[in-house]
Amino acid sequence: MTINSGDTAWLLVSAALVMFMTPGLAFFYGGMARRKNLLSTLMMSFVMIGIGGLIWVLYGYSLGFGPDIGGFIGNLSFLGLKGVGQTPSAVYASTVPQLAFMMYQGMFAIIAVALITGSVVERIKFSSLIVFAVAWLTFIYFPVAHWVWGGGWLARLGALDFAGGTVVHLNAGVSALALAFLLGKRKGFPQDQMEPNNIPLVVLGAGILWFGWFGFNAGSALSSGGLASVAFVNTNTAAAAASLTWMFLSWRQRKPAVLGAVTGAVAGLVAITPAAGYVTPVAAIAIGIVVSFVSFYSLILIKSKLKFDDSLDVFACHGMGGIWGAIATGIFATTMVNTAGSGAVDGNWVQILRQLAAVGAVAGFAFAGSLIIGKVVDATLGLRVRQVDETVGLDISQHGERAYGGLMR
Repeated sequence: MTINSGDTAWLLVSAALVMFMTPGLAFFYGGMARRKNLLSTLMMSFVMIGIGGLIWVLYGYSLGFGPDIGGFIGNLSFLGLKGVGQTPSAVYASTVPQLAFMMYQGMFAIIAVALITGSVVERIKFSSLIVFAVAWLTFIYFPVAHWVWGGGWLARLGALDFAGGTVVHLNAGVSALALAFLLGKRKGFPQDQMEPNNIPLVVLGAGILWFGWFGFNAGSALSSGGLASVAFVNTNTAAAAASLTWMFLSWRQRKPAVLGAVTGAVAGLVAITPAAGYVTPVAAIAIGIVVSFVSFYSLILIKSKLKFDDSLDVFACHGMGGIWGAIATGIFATTMVNTAGSGAVDGNWVQILRQLAAVGAVAGFAFAGSLIIGKVVDATLGLRVRQVDETVGLDISQHGERAYGGLMR
């Protein structure tokens, strides 16, 4: 095994791009929250860089990518990064230092847990969120990452997930739904208008996410060659198709909403993630168009019909987008792009069943596990802030700061 300087440089840049996505997510979520909860929402994402960054080095990488135990979890051989150094890993990435591969994968863990926070903003205790995050990464994310990417049972089954549609987005989206269910609705929902405090901030966050997603998807090629180029093109193409589709859907109902266009872009990025290195650009267009319909109408169903308070629509965007992306991978994967995966377009209809099995397993595990973790945290620390704290806003009640020069609403 010889280190390739081009591959190493690309992976390190990609790791930095994925890290940059978490502050972008903070802006994206923060702009959609109400003014009195802006700083709280930003902090919920930003703190995950610290939490995830530490426990990934201490034991997370070992549980996710250590030698397999029964197809379910890695062992503790890499505890504290023991044995993880400047030489390549023969198992995962043979042309880059294992430290580079480790750091790149750690950025996925960070943004995965940060995604969950959008579902529970404006009403969760910050201290309880920290405890939930540590437990969720340990008992939910690390095992699922091992199942799919660490040589676990879903990898052996043949499920395809190029860059995290199942591991990150479906996992986080379903977990967010479970936690929102436990917390209940925000005070005044759905009767009161809960208008975003700063749509320009949302647009900035979405732009950063789109930019960082090139590292998320194209970096998952683990090399700087042709496969990274395919994933890069597919990422941009699906996001563009989804953004335009969502814009036209919102235009049909009211007017072409800025918030709709950027939400559609993020949904497109979610849906192409598992398929980025397996499909053609034309298939990426189809994936982007369909996910906007899937997520748009899921959002209407959750908000308007079920009156379920998923504050910033995490499940509709990431959960449903991840489900469609996983299924679409089983449909459109072709050996014309990547010999490691083929789907129905190549005559391999069984791949759709494998993808459905992965969706069902991850969704069931994430939902049940998140409910259990949430109930334990609620029983010991309490999940929800007091009503008076919710009324005042979490910026003041949880952090003692204001975002806009003392304005409260």
